[in-house]
Amino acid sequence: MDRLVKPGRLAILALVTAAIMTVFAVTLYNLQIIQGNAYYNESRNNVVTTTRVAAARGSIMDRYGRVLVENRTCNNLLIDTDSLFGDQSEEAIQRANATILTLVNTIHAYGDTYNDTLPVTMSPPFEYTGMSDIQRATLTAYLREKKLSDTASAVELLAYMRERYKIDNSYTAEESRIIAGVRYEINSRWIDGFATSDYVFAQDVSMDLITELMENNTPGFKVDISFVRSYNTGYGSQILGYTGMMYESEVEKYMGMGYDLDAMVGKEGAELAFESYLHGTDGQARVTSTASGVVTSTVYTKETVPGNNIYLTLDIGMQAAAENALNSYILLENEQRELDNAEVDRQGGDPETKIQYITGGAACVVDVNTGEPLAIASWPTYDVAAALEDGFAAAREAANNPMFNRALQGTYAPGSTFKPCTAMAGLLEGKIDTTTTMLCEGLYTKYADIGYAPKCWIYGQGLHGTLDLAGAITNSCNFYFYTVGDYLQISLMAKYAKLFGLGEHTGIEVYEETGVMTTDQYFQKKYGRDVYAGEAIQAAIGQAESEFTPLQMAEYCAAIANNGTRYGASILKSAYTYDFSEEVFSRTPVVLSTVVAPQEYYDAVHTGMRGVVIDPLAGSAYLYFYDTPYTVAAKTGTAQIGEGRTNNAMFICYAPYENPEIAISIAVEKGRAGASVIKIARDILDYYFSFKESIVALEGEGTLIP
Repeated sequence: MDRLVKPGRLAILALVTAAIMTVFAVTLYNLQIIQGNAYYNESRNNVVTTTRVAAARGSIMDRYGRVLVENRTCNNLLIDTDSLFGDQSEEAIQRANATILTLVNTIHAYGDTYNDTLPVTMSPPFEYTGMSDIQRATLTAYLREKKLSDTASAVELLAYMRERYKIDNSYTAEESRIIAGVRYEINSRWIDGFATSDYVFAQDVSMDLITELMENNTPGFKVDISFVRSYNTGYGSQILGYTGMMYESEVEKYMGMGYDLDAMVGKEGAELAFESYLHGTDGQARVTSTASGVVTSTVYTKETVPGNNIYLTLDIGMQAAAENALNSYILLENEQRELDNAEVDRQGGDPETKIQYITGGAACVVDVNTGEPLAIASWPTYDVAAALEDGFAAAREAANNPMFNRALQGTYAPGSTFKPCTAMAGLLEGKIDTTTTMLCEGLYTKYADIGYAPKCWIYGQGLHGTLDLAGAITNSCNFYFYTVGDYLQISLMAKYAKLFGLGEHTGIEVYEETGVMTTDQYFQKKYGRDVYAGEAIQAAIGQAESEFTPLQMAEYCAAIANNGTRYGASILKSAYTYDFSEEVFSRTPVVLSTVVAPQEYYDAVHTGMRGVVIDPLAGSAYLYFYDTPYTVAAKTGTAQIGEGRTNNAMFICYAPYENPEIAISIAVEKGRAGASVIKIARDILDYYFSFKESIVALEGEGTLIP
């Protein structure tokens, strides 16, 4: 019988085992005896540090998945304080100061910039500059730690720094300021709780700059791969917002959430509103490097979790169409006014006849059946990518404040666009019915005995004759709505204005003004009295002191179009994890209020608004929409803003008339009349219906839309 273990196999196994043991013994002898001393010395020179690994911020996309804002990798230069200041001898400190100046000069030579937040001018006479909250707090902490007076002048501060940091007298004043600024950045990070991770000396620098520094063996810096925000569109800047260093007022909040003090956070718009979705969780790494700074190993001890990607309700194509329509109209109109006003001067005419220039405008487009904003445009606007490059200096100095979002923060008297609300209030409170007719007398004389007799806009050119409710809306008869307003008085008008969302928060996540509806409560607070009857009838035609935002007006128009449902105006459609593997949020339309009424009431209002478009004699919008392949219902408004000032122009519309899909509001400061700005709405509607089929096809693909 064969043996289970043969002697030959045992011999081979013994030889293999002996060979392995010999290799181990030789290797250990080499490591411990022959090279042991060298490895020991090398290990003593190794530096092990724990560093933060920045997490990528989530991307922002429009409703169809078009990427609006994303991250791209960039190279940052970090000041290596161990390398620069490990030796505290005077000679070494002088070398460190010289190195700082070399770094700055090289950065400037390559067209890059470095971070310097010392709030002192860069050249004499040295003075303090304007400070952000965090700059002021950092400076105060620095002065306190150095036992300097809180009232120390910029000159006194720099004199102290020159001595404190041993800045040689051979440097010019400008060079001394540069060195002092960098030393201040390093020093201030370890004062009064402001210690952070590495000092990011220069962000998003070119590889040419890094190569130059390395080829010249320039000491004192490290290269860190990080992320910078990249904007793929110049449209929607006021809604998208931007990121930046946190303000002093934000420090406690974000530090409590685990942020580093130098973390980039949302400052405006969607970047701020959806910070909790977009901001990822930073990781940590243990980095081992030689004494000369060469990294020998990196071990990730905590993985980064990138931020979520979010889809907005906006359609960037629609946003572009709205911004372009506003810009084109306003620039051409102002050019024409300049010519007209020059002609007045040439002929020696009355300066009072000159038309003031348009100073701003807004256009909002919303989905009638969900309330979702598709476009929120304001004029003038700015390109956020360009603005970030110059620190918003050009945007802040530009005429008419392009950083002011008139669509959300501008409040305007609605003028006659308020009349559909007055009509619904009158119908629902039983003051009129759909067949109630009135004879337009031109002057409303009920309060003439106290010297108040407001006019219908047509007075002096003719009269409207006898009108029912729909006809009164089509012809925008002030006399009719003065009468209805007098029946209602202010409390009932205010009730329905609130239900339609006028003077109410829309539910949008970015900052908006709420505006105001004329009410007894508002007048009591402002004037110490109730609203007078004459003021109430002015409120009925959208005057008095009622002022609403363009977005509120668009949502109000949508509620009229869909028979009384006012939806919230959230701009967050959905959110997904960084790899799109999991949906973490999905928008469901939210009903904020409803105006329940018999269908015949809404039909009468719709008919009146349709008449504005199809009646060539009464409807002021006929010339703009008579040839469209789609149907529109609309209402114009001319809002008086004071004696000697050109009226604001207001316009609302929805389409298609038979089955409404979108609603639009337009507001143009000093636009003269609502009929004057209809072309803006026409351009937006042309875009919507021209590309509707392609949009439907895009939605049907199911690949870009969450």
